[in-house]
Parts: sequence; C-alpha cells; structure tokens
Amino acid sequence: MVKSSAPLLRSLMRVGKKQQRSAARLLTALFAPPKPAPKARAKPKPASTSAPKSAQKSRPAATSAPKPAPKPRPAATAASTPKPTPAPRAAPAALLKDAPAPGKWLTARYAGQSGQVLRPMSYWLYLPDGAPPLSGWPLIVMLHGCEQSATQFAQGTRMNQMAQKAGYAVLYPQQSLTAHPRRCWKWYDRATQQGGGDVPVIVGMIGQVLAAYGLDRSRVFICGMSAGAGMANIVALNHPELFAGLGLHSGPLYGAGHSTVGALGVMQHGNGARVDSAIAEVLERRPDFPSMPTILIQGDDDRVVRPVNQVHLRRQAMLLNDLPAATPVRVVHKAGGRSGLPHQLHDVYRGRKLMLRVAQIAQLQHAWSGGDARLSFNSAAGPDASKMLVDFFGKHRR
Repeated sequence: MVKSSAPLLRSLMRVGKKQQRSAARLLTALFAPPKPAPKARAKPKPASTSAPKSAQKSRPAATSAPKPAPKPRPAATAASTPKPTPAPRAAPAALLKDAPAPGKWLTARYAGQSGQVLRPMSYWLYLPDGAPPLSGWPLIVMLHGCEQSATQFAQGTRMNQMAQKAGYAVLYPQQSLTAHPRRCWKWYDRATQQGGGDVPVIVGMIGQVLAAYGLDRSRVFICGMSAGAGMANIVALNHPELFAGLGLHSGPLYGAGHSTVGALGVMQHGNGARVDSAIAEVLERRPDFPSMPTILIQGDDDRVVRPVNQVHLRRQAMLLNDLPAATPVRVVHKAGGRSGLPHQLHDVYRGRKLMLRVAQIAQLQHAWSGGDARLSFNSAAGPDASKMLVDFFGKHRR
C-alpha cells in the first residue's frame, strides 16, 4: 500500500514547505496504523440522549479563542528617572478580531448509537449573546478536518464571532480518537456514504440540540473543511429534509474512495467515473429528494484536495438540484486587496433563487480562507470563508 502511493508522495514533496507539512499530516492520517488506545481516564458520566438532560449537563468550556498576548515589558534603561506613562492606545484590530465571542460556549457528550454499536461523541455549542427571535436562532453545524479538534476549528474559522454578528447558533461535533486516531471523518467509507457510520450520531446530536434550545428547524445548515466537508456532504445527502443549505470548503467529491488508498486517489484526481452515478444512486434511494442549495469554496493552489474535486462537486450539485448543464452562470471577479486574494464567484439560479455558488480562490492552498493563520489549515488572507457561508445561508430556509 505504501509502495503504490510513492509517486503521489514524491509529487507532494515538491510543493512549498507549509503545504508540504499539511499534506504530510493528512497522508499520515490516512495511512498510519491506529495508535494503541491510551490508558483510561476518569470521565464524567455521559449525558443521556434525552434533550432536557443534555441541556442541563452542558457546561462552560474553555473558549477556543486565544487570550490577547501580554504587552512586552520595557527594556531596562540607564536613566533612573521614570518616564511619563504614555496614553493608552486602542487594541490592535487583530486582537479585536480574535476576541472571544460574548455568547455562551457550552460542551456536552452525546451518547449516540449507530446500528448496534455505541458511538458516544463530544460536541461544543455556541449560543449568541442576546434574546433569540421568536422562531429561535438558526443553526450552523461545523465539521472539522483531519488533525483538528472542534475547538481548534472554532478558533481557526472564527465562526463564533461571525455567528454572533448574524445571530446564529453553531454546533461543532468532534470526531473521537477511538473512531480515528487523527480525528478524520470517514467520508470515503462506503457504509458511511450510504448513511451509516457517524451519520446517525451526528443527525441525532443535531435533533437533540434543536429540541433542547428551541432553535429554528427551518434554518439548519451544515458545512465542513476537507474531510469534514466530505462528511457534511454525506450527512446532507442522506438527510436532506433536515438542512436548508450545504457548504463545502476544500472537500472531496461524493461517492468514491471506499478505502484509504482510494481516498488518496480521490483527493488527488477526483473520480470522473463516479460523478454522475453516485448522485443517481442518491436519487434512486430518495426519488423525492428536495433541493439542496450549496456553496463550494476551493483554493486554486490546493495540493491536498485538488481543485478537480470542486469541478466534480459542482457537477454533482447541478444534478442533485435538477439544473441543466446549460443553465446560465453569473460570474463575478474579485481583485482582492491588501488582505485578500483574487477570486471568482460563479452563481447558478433557479428563477430568482440562488441554488449554487462556486468560489474559486487564487493562490489559496489547503486552508480555511480568511482564518486564523496561527493554527494549521488556516490562511490569514481572505476572502473570509465564514462570512461567505453565513451570507449564503441567510438566503435560504427549508
């Protein structure tokens, strides 16, 4: 298995150092054997699957946003006479941008089950500060990528700060180390693609949170990054009635892989043979499939999940939403700027409703666009992917 992937590994080694490290981590996540299970630690009693108890057992968690760095101490001077204290200056914009969102940051453990197998899963939930609307806050479900935790994903994407401004609750399920030693969602697993694996656990968790906090069931959205994008796509395709919109950042196409070696092939080359047939299987299982408004975000310089996957996902979204290939596409070119990258937006409408937005970002590698670059798989240069997602979701409801 290692020998067969050697040409791809050599190809990946030629990219820039930061991209090389990112690719190596994801390749290790796919090919490394599971580590021995760590010694058991004392754990709190898991919350039951009933909504009221889960809400009661939710407890404040350490915020994912970093604390502002302490001011450097002044260097010692030869003069003993103290100098006047300078007037305080406004906090730098970067610190304000990364300040913790003022809402509630809760965590709990969902005692989920898939088939006959118990699959407990931790999650974090952000509830914005202030009174919710009568219908409750809309909900965004965020699925992290390999080598990430839920809290790192929240910090890197700054989605909580964006949700506070727009009035959204945000749910962050976290893949367990027992399910995958690198916290990868198994988007390439055939049974998972057909609705098994972690799918019923995530769906059950969403249902519990919706009931516990009175959220708006007509405005539930799901999105993810990399492996999390692959998993978000699978959850939405198997439970389309639950979601009003789907967002995929740097994600693989749906319906292919079926092994770790196959997954690597999809990440590098897509799978043209499965583009149409995978969606045909979905529509055969669900002939009453409702529409699924979708936004696809991809970096043109991504060498981990290559842009061909966005091309294939675009085709799949067109098929899923019954949009003919000849449907007009509105293209907007953005030049970028001091803190942004050039990018293009390709919008496809059905009548006056935006059904598909494809964002192609020049120079962006395998990283969340406009994120916190202090964390892996995040690019400080924009456009701000979290804002793009919230803006797109704001146009839709189920």
